[in-house]
Amino acid sequence: MSLNNVIDGGSVNSGTGLFTPGDNALVTNNSTVAPSGALDPSKYSTIGTLVGEYAKPDVREQLIQTYGDQGITGFLKLTGAINAAATQDEVTYFEEARRHKKHAYTGTVVANSSSSGGNDSVTLTGVTDLQKNDVVLDTRSGVVGVVLSGGISSTGAAATSVVVGRLDGATADITATGFLNSAGEVIHIGNLYGQGTEQPFAYQEPGLVKRINPFMIIKDRFEVTGSAATNIGYVNLGNGDYRWYMKGEQDTRARFEDRREMMMLFATNMDADGTDKVEIQSVAGMDGVNGSEGYFAAIADRGITKSGLSTSPFSAMSDIDDIIKELDKEGAPAEYAMYLNRAQDLAIDDLLANGIATQVTAGLSGQFGAFNNSADMAVQLGFKSFTRGGYTFHKHDWKLLNDPTLMGASSVYQGAMVPMTQVVDPKSGIKSPALEMNYKAANGYSREMEHWVTGGGVLGFNNNGDTGKDSATFHYRSEINLITRAANQHVALKG
Repeated sequence: MSLNNVIDGGSVNSGTGLFTPGDNALVTNNSTVAPSGALDPSKYSTIGTLVGEYAKPDVREQLIQTYGDQGITGFLKLTGAINAAATQDEVTYFEEARRHKKHAYTGTVVANSSSSGGNDSVTLTGVTDLQKNDVVLDTRSGVVGVVLSGGISSTGAAATSVVVGRLDGATADITATGFLNSAGEVIHIGNLYGQGTEQPFAYQEPGLVKRINPFMIIKDRFEVTGSAATNIGYVNLGNGDYRWYMKGEQDTRARFEDRREMMMLFATNMDADGTDKVEIQSVAGMDGVNGSEGYFAAIADRGITKSGLSTSPFSAMSDIDDIIKELDKEGAPAEYAMYLNRAQDLAIDDLLANGIATQVTAGLSGQFGAFNNSADMAVQLGFKSFTRGGYTFHKHDWKLLNDPTLMGASSVYQGAMVPMTQVVDPKSGIKSPALEMNYKAANGYSREMEHWVTGGGVLGFNNNGDTGKDSATFHYRSEINLITRAANQHVALKG
């Protein structure tokens, strides 16, 4: 037996024809010659190295939530906001005005005017809806005066000023002891008429404020190529699904929901003529795009704002008392939810730890109407409750204000106080929650939270408008707005 062209070293026994490895030689016709380009034995791998290169990696399939649950939605739902469908491009609603009002003026003294019966009087400029015989009280001095002339005429025409004298008939200098010879305010407290005189010819119309808030259209998208849709990764995204693009789709949807809520909280609407009603105005430079009044914009326009909390958090009960005094002025309900960032949350915890009772203060039991009158339910939902001055406050942390990539990056917003009550519409008499989330809908079609997928055959979606595009696109759209009813009873806590 002869072997021809045996490579990789060794020798052949001429008697047996058996090949013996180990000489790294080329054997031709039973003769050994030195090979050209012979392999170096150092290039061989051991079996351990060989297996190690192709060993299955030990990759853990759990996805670590490094920053915990990053969702920030829930504020509107927890505060009792409801969802309601709408069929127009804006929502119109009505709020009643105050029954009484103050009258701002600038005063000019009229000394020994004949119209004042010889007493000093003052002309109040800028007061147009008072009439003769009306009685007013100066907010600075407390002096009571009576309208001697001017004001609304018998034909109903408004004047630009009224002449007021002291009701007590004092002849003292009216600038020093009565109405001030500068800017001030008077309160209309009543009127005085003699026997046999006619009824007043002017009357006050009921106050009704019309407000309009347009809808916002919010959109987002996520796209995955056909190839990426078939890639399997190491991480288990839930239910044994290892397709990483699913994580991208889930994150996009959650991010869209977060931004949807933040737009209802922080969006603003342009007010062209400076009135207190919200109007439909397009955003400058963006044709056809309307702004919308968000929650904090409504409070800034007609609500209560407590500032300076970023540098001086709640440090004494007097800070709470200052807010309570303002709530009293607005006819506020007795139960409030306080949503706070961590600094204010801890500051109030310190106040409560210093002896303020959490459920009963000065013999007054707390109100838990928002939680079916159950203190235990409030605790289960993460609220800590306390009473003060007849008000019950349910305190809760607000994750949105703590996230360093969102409002936690700013000291502007420190929290909000939301009345936990229903507001009566003065026109229809219908009771509604203080906050109302609206969305466009008609005939079974809702734009509250739209979601659809297009794709050029990818993942089975064949309705892609881009012909031949090798991808699937996930679309998200919502048309919504937020109505803040009785915004004067809401409190914004700011830095």
